[in-house]
Amino acid sequence: MSKYLVIVESPAKERTISKILGRDFTVKSSYGHIRDLPKSKLGIDIEDNFEPTYTNIPKAKKLISDLKKTAKNTDRVYLATDFDREGEAIAWHLKEALELSDSEISRITFHEITPDAILDSVKHPRDLDMGLVNSQQTRRLLDRLVGYKLSPLLWKKVKIGLSAGRVQSVAVLIICNREEEIKNFIPTEYWSIEAELSKLEKDAMSFKAQLFSKNNVKFDKLSIQNEKQSAAILKDLENATYIVQAVDTKQRKRSPYAPYTTSTMQQDASRRLGFSASKTMSIAQRLYEGINIEKSAGMGLITYMRTDSLNIAKSAQNETLKFIESSYGDKFLPKSPRIYKTKTKGAQEAHEAIRPTSPNRIPSQIKQYLSTDDFRLYDLIWKRFLASQMADAIYNTTTIEISAKNYLFKASGSTLLFDGFLKVYGIEDDEKEIKLPQLSKAENLNLLQIIPQQHFTEPPPRYNEASLIKALEEHAIGRPSTYAPTIRTILDRLYVRLDGKKFVPTNLGIVVNDVLKNHFSNIINVEFTADIEEKLDKIAEDKIVWQNVLKDFYEPFEKDLEEAEKNLQRQKIHAQETSEICPNCGKHMLIRDSRRGQFLGCSGYPECKTTMPLGKDGKVAADQQETDMKCDKCQSPLIKKAGFRGKQYLSCKNYPECKTVYNIDKDGNKVIKLEPEHTDIKCEKCGSEMLKRIGKRGPFLTCSAFPKCRNLQWIKTPKTKKETPKTAETKTSKSSKKKTEDK
Repeated sequence: MSKYLVIVESPAKERTISKILGRDFTVKSSYGHIRDLPKSKLGIDIEDNFEPTYTNIPKAKKLISDLKKTAKNTDRVYLATDFDREGEAIAWHLKEALELSDSEISRITFHEITPDAILDSVKHPRDLDMGLVNSQQTRRLLDRLVGYKLSPLLWKKVKIGLSAGRVQSVAVLIICNREEEIKNFIPTEYWSIEAELSKLEKDAMSFKAQLFSKNNVKFDKLSIQNEKQSAAILKDLENATYIVQAVDTKQRKRSPYAPYTTSTMQQDASRRLGFSASKTMSIAQRLYEGINIEKSAGMGLITYMRTDSLNIAKSAQNETLKFIESSYGDKFLPKSPRIYKTKTKGAQEAHEAIRPTSPNRIPSQIKQYLSTDDFRLYDLIWKRFLASQMADAIYNTTTIEISAKNYLFKASGSTLLFDGFLKVYGIEDDEKEIKLPQLSKAENLNLLQIIPQQHFTEPPPRYNEASLIKALEEHAIGRPSTYAPTIRTILDRLYVRLDGKKFVPTNLGIVVNDVLKNHFSNIINVEFTADIEEKLDKIAEDKIVWQNVLKDFYEPFEKDLEEAEKNLQRQKIHAQETSEICPNCGKHMLIRDSRRGQFLGCSGYPECKTTMPLGKDGKVAADQQETDMKCDKCQSPLIKKAGFRGKQYLSCKNYPECKTVYNIDKDGNKVIKLEPEHTDIKCEKCGSEMLKRIGKRGPFLTCSAFPKCRNLQWIKTPKTKKETPKTAETKTSKSSKKKTEDK
């Protein structure tokens, strides 16, 4: 039996760390949280100073029993959960659930899963930090109070099944406020004037200069308001001589970006790789927990990925500077090691920024061991960190002033003299070089054309994932670990939907937001949510008592609840009626919202369940229109439809009376779907007949009572080439626990 037990959060870390620590250590995973507030009730005794009641999560019952047995037979238990407040809380819950005393446990943390970091953490354990535990516990209790008190009100006053959350509601508020700005925006007309010029010599390079001032009075963006004013300026400029008045050339330094925090990594992965926040965090988790490289034990490729700090370990920085010098030369080193200051309010400075665990693991050299997405994110993190420790890029910038009568035009250009950090980071989507010809003061220029152009001011853009995360961070709403789940929640709840990559509030989201904004403005606002984050930071630092924070929040919240119960009327979510007529019952179709966007649903629902996909023009999508093909059973026209993941098929117009459907081949012709094969097998769930069908992954059995019974069993065919009996082993779906026999 091993001397020591180390408890981590995930099985991936369990495998990696066990290889590092050796035989004296048993490494077990808790699979995340093992205790929580009960689902069936509030679980907080408000009268008893907000005392929480925790229960073991049902699925963790056997795990807790196994961990208890292992802990009893070891000399010491090391709690090695994640290096953040949630990880600290999980460690405390493990101690409580396993009934361990303070003398039996040690808390160990590490920024990276490498042999040096793991072994060093075991040598330098610490006690549980109850400040961090209480901070996370307060967050959990606040979210429970808001969720369990507000949700029933929304059920009663808006719609059954709704939920409200402290952070998610503010995220919806931000999106709705932006939509309101866009709706109320009134565009303003303005004009710009450019002159396309060149030197007087033949085949000279042309360049453009922007109208800058008149009689030394600078034009601002909206100075030229209409075509009449633009035409008056063009009239003034007729027969003007364009003369170079001044040429100013100087060098400009451009410094690298700071290494990634959780927020900036999610924003950049969204902008440059097209990853969602959830996908980014999932990949980063794998890179942190460990990847098998060649024959070595699994090792973490990046440091802990939930952080808002820009600190860098001195040892890691020194290793990186040596790598830069040996790989690129000493001219790519900064004059002094770079130190970045965190701007985020309340950042946890004990953490590090996200960085590769070693700069020597060059992405291109380990690409074969990574999946495509893992490689792309690791490459992004590696380049960002390495660039952050390199010398400035140097540009030559030139500004040319050109006079024409009493007007002044300006042209600006820049060329890269020394790439510095851009050698690694790249300039694909950064500033572009703009070249200008060599000009001298008092030189006359040739006017090729004068270009007036009409513009209109534009409303602020809708939020995408990157800009929403940036807004949440700027307003100090939530922590690094909350951005991805917050976005996922508001999408899953259908409070917002994605139009392309932009967030648009649904009718449901607008109604819920109005209710919360009008009746709970004290807590559902940006300032309050940011203030709570600041108080949580103070709890973590043991500067304030956590129960007082809950008390200060709950008393006004309870009054708002009572007022809303009395005064809030039942809200209606109006679906927009269209001119489209339901092909099955003749009623009008309504625009409705779903996770995948808007669609048309029959106003006769639930009696008529007809739906149609909706195009961006608000009309029925083209793939829902009739074809000239006929149904073989009833001779009605066939309609081309899009199924799950966009796969097209043909359906009878006479649905639901005729349920005939056809596949479509690559030439657009109908392909008769094979009728299901009858069997003697009975469904073990409802007793109905099981039908044999052929799917993409081979044959399977499905219940004939579908959709009431959704039992499905994949048929595993023998791999041997020998003759086999006509029976087949079946593997039931996850929803079915028993095996069935083919007769």
